[in-house]
Amino acid sequence: MDFSNKYVMGFAFAICLVCAGLVSTFAVALKDKQDFNRILDQRRQVIRVSGLADKDAPLPPEEVDKIFESIKGRVVDRKTGAYVDIPVADVDPIRMAKDPAMSEETPDEFDKGAQVSRLPDQLIVFEVEVAGKECVVMPMYGKGLWSTMYGYLAVKRDSSEVVGITYYQHGETPGLGGEIDNKKWQAAWGGRKIYSDAVGKTVGLGVVKKSAPRNEEFEVDGLSGATITTKGVDATMKLWLGPAGYGPYLEKLN
Repeated sequence: MDFSNKYVMGFAFAICLVCAGLVSTFAVALKDKQDFNRILDQRRQVIRVSGLADKDAPLPPEEVDKIFESIKGRVVDRKTGAYVDIPVADVDPIRMAKDPAMSEETPDEFDKGAQVSRLPDQLIVFEVEVAGKECVVMPMYGKGLWSTMYGYLAVKRDSSEVVGITYYQHGETPGLGGEIDNKKWQAAWGGRKIYSDAVGKTVGLGVVKKSAPRNEEFEVDGLSGATITTKGVDATMKLWLGPAGYGPYLEKLN
């Protein structure tokens, strides 16, 4: 059966309209559940990187809520390090960084490595107050070879050394740059010193090429065959722990 062009176009338009309506309906209906799952995943990452649970622990919602009674999420002003009286759930630093009204250009000396072109005016931190496990967890991100690598870094409250590191989203090459997920490599960060001078100033923590000499106090071995990913991780540390990132907050905390 032959159909006119007008009929075909009208039918296609009707199908698109119905599909768009269904997608919008589901998006609205599932928003609360999506927000719940996003916050739950964030809290699980914080708990694991701070050493309050094994990285393979399932952590059901009830257990997460119980542990988080001793973890305080705070919003801080990136430039001054002072607390901002805003709920953590209302702040999205990654989204803010895309808005010129809520961010600023990254200083040249940091932008080239991590390839983070703009920094948000506000940052999120999680202060762990569990006895014997006191630390601060900070979200961080920076470019690798193929992707932006998103993760969390936990440091002792006095900023003396690293507690743990984890990456939860990236698109690096499996078996090469993708080894930033490797538990053994992540475990090597624990105990590394952070600053080579005053807190928030010169960042000594970093990654060096596996075959190159390194300072055991501050540096970990890079990933074999993943030079660009390794440089990206190193630059990410220098950016977020330095004066343009969490440095002012850590200095004020101390």
